[in-house]
Amino acid sequence: MKTLNEQIAEVIEKEPVALFMKGTPEMIMCGNSQRALKALHAAGAPVTTVDVLPDPRIRQELATLSGWPTIPQVFVKGELIGGADITEELLASGELAQKLDDTLGVMREQNVRTVALELTA
Repeated sequence: MKTLNEQIAEVIEKEPVALFMKGTPEMIMCGNSQRALKALHAAGAPVTTVDVLPDPRIRQELATLSGWPTIPQVFVKGELIGGADITEELLASGELAQKLDDTLGVMREQNVRTVALELTA
Protein backbone atom coordinates (compact mmCIF):
# COMPACT_ATOMS: atom_id res chain seq x y z
CA MET A 1 0.00 0.00 0.00
CA LYS A 2 1.17 3.50 -0.79
CA THR A 3 2.04 5.92 1.98
CA LEU A 4 -0.22 8.91 2.58
CA ASN A 5 2.50 11.17 1.13
CA GLU A 6 2.65 9.03 -2.04
CA GLN A 7 -1.15 9.05 -2.39
CA ILE A 8 -1.32 12.85 -2.08
CA ALA A 9 1.58 13.31 -4.52
CA GLU A 10 -0.17 10.99 -6.99
CA VAL A 11 -3.40 13.02 -6.89
CA ILE A 12 -1.44 16.26 -7.41
CA GLU A 13 0.58 14.80 -10.30
CA LYS A 14 -2.09 12.78 -12.11
CA GLU A 15 -5.29 14.80 -11.77
CA PRO A 16 -5.75 17.73 -14.18
CA VAL A 17 -7.19 19.91 -11.39
CA ALA A 18 -6.96 18.84 -7.75
CA LEU A 19 -8.72 20.65 -4.91
CA PHE A 20 -7.78 19.70 -1.36
CA MET A 21 -10.71 20.98 0.67
CA LYS A 22 -12.57 20.69 3.94
CA GLY A 23 -15.49 18.43 3.19
CA THR A 24 -16.77 17.18 -0.15
CA PRO A 25 -18.59 18.97 -2.98
CA GLU A 26 -21.82 17.45 -1.59
CA MET A 27 -21.06 18.54 1.97
CA ILE A 28 -18.67 21.49 2.04
CA MET A 29 -17.41 22.22 5.56
CA CYS A 30 -15.62 25.53 4.94
CA GLY A 31 -16.48 28.80 3.22
CA ASN A 32 -13.06 29.09 1.61
CA SER A 33 -13.32 25.58 0.18
CA GLN A 34 -16.71 26.51 -1.25
CA ARG A 35 -15.28 29.70 -2.81
CA ALA A 36 -12.41 27.80 -4.45
CA LEU A 37 -14.74 25.13 -5.82
CA LYS A 38 -17.15 27.79 -7.14
CA ALA A 39 -14.30 29.63 -8.91
CA LEU A 40 -13.09 26.39 -10.50
CA HIS A 41 -16.64 25.61 -11.68
CA ALA A 42 -16.99 29.09 -13.14
CA ALA A 43 -13.76 28.61 -15.10
CA GLY A 44 -14.98 25.28 -16.48
CA ALA A 45 -12.45 23.12 -14.66
CA PRO A 46 -12.72 19.36 -14.24
CA VAL A 47 -12.17 19.06 -10.49
CA THR A 48 -10.95 16.15 -8.41
CA THR A 49 -11.48 16.86 -4.72
CA VAL A 50 -9.85 15.38 -1.64
CA ASP A 51 -11.40 15.90 1.80
CA VAL A 52 -8.65 16.75 4.30
CA LEU A 53 -10.90 16.36 7.37
CA PRO A 54 -10.87 12.56 7.94
CA ASP A 55 -7.34 12.63 9.40
CA PRO A 56 -5.03 15.50 10.49
CA ARG A 57 -2.13 13.70 8.80
CA ILE A 58 -3.60 14.58 5.39
CA ARG A 59 -3.14 18.30 6.06
CA GLN A 60 0.35 17.74 7.50
CA GLU A 61 1.54 15.71 4.50
CA LEU A 62 -0.10 18.13 2.05
CA ALA A 63 1.57 21.16 3.69
CA THR A 64 4.92 19.35 3.60
CA LEU A 65 4.52 18.56 -0.10
CA SER A 66 3.18 21.94 -1.22
CA GLY A 67 4.86 24.32 1.21
CA TRP A 68 1.43 25.96 1.63
CA PRO A 69 -0.04 25.81 5.16
CA THR A 70 -3.73 26.54 4.61
CA ILE A 71 -6.72 24.75 3.10
CA PRO A 72 -8.06 24.80 0.42
CA GLN A 73 -5.23 24.15 -2.00
CA VAL A 74 -5.75 24.14 -5.76
CA PHE A 75 -3.37 22.41 -8.17
CA VAL A 76 -3.50 22.53 -11.97
CA LYS A 77 -1.40 19.86 -13.72
CA GLY A 78 0.72 19.42 -10.60
CA GLU A 79 1.34 23.14 -10.05
CA LEU A 80 0.09 24.80 -6.85
CA ILE A 81 -2.17 27.70 -7.79
CA GLY A 82 -3.03 28.70 -4.23
CA GLY A 83 -6.07 28.94 -2.00
CA ALA A 84 -9.52 30.49 -2.36
CA ASP A 85 -8.42 34.14 -2.62
CA ILE A 86 -5.84 33.50 -5.34
CA THR A 87 -8.18 31.19 -7.27
CA GLU A 88 -10.94 33.84 -7.20
CA GLU A 89 -8.48 36.55 -8.29
CA LEU A 90 -7.29 34.40 -11.19
CA LEU A 91 -10.91 33.75 -12.18
CA ALA A 92 -11.76 37.48 -12.09
CA SER A 93 -8.74 38.40 -14.23
CA GLY A 94 -9.40 35.63 -16.76
CA GLU A 95 -6.06 34.00 -15.95
CA LEU A 96 -7.64 30.86 -14.47
CA ALA A 97 -9.63 30.06 -17.61
CA GLN A 98 -6.57 30.83 -19.74
CA LYS A 99 -4.39 28.52 -17.64
CA LEU A 100 -6.97 25.74 -17.94
CA ASP A 101 -7.22 26.29 -21.72
CA ASP A 102 -3.43 26.23 -22.06
CA THR A 103 -2.82 23.16 -19.90
CA LEU A 104 -5.96 21.07 -20.43
CA GLY A 105 -7.29 22.32 -23.78
CA VAL A 106 -10.43 24.25 -24.60
CA MET A 107 -12.57 21.13 -25.15
CA ARG A 108 -12.15 19.75 -21.64
CA GLU A 109 -14.78 17.87 -19.69
CA GLN A 110 -16.22 19.70 -16.71
CA ASN A 111 -16.85 17.08 -14.07
CA VAL A 112 -16.35 16.75 -10.35
CA ARG A 113 -15.17 13.65 -8.57
CA THR A 114 -13.93 12.92 -5.08
CA VAL A 115 -10.94 10.76 -4.21
CA ALA A 116 -10.66 9.18 -0.77
CA LEU A 117 -7.16 8.53 0.53
CA GLU A 118 -6.43 5.18 2.18
CA LEU A 119 -5.59 5.82 5.82
CA THR A 120 -3.73 3.34 7.96
CA ALA A 121 -3.48 3.35 11.72
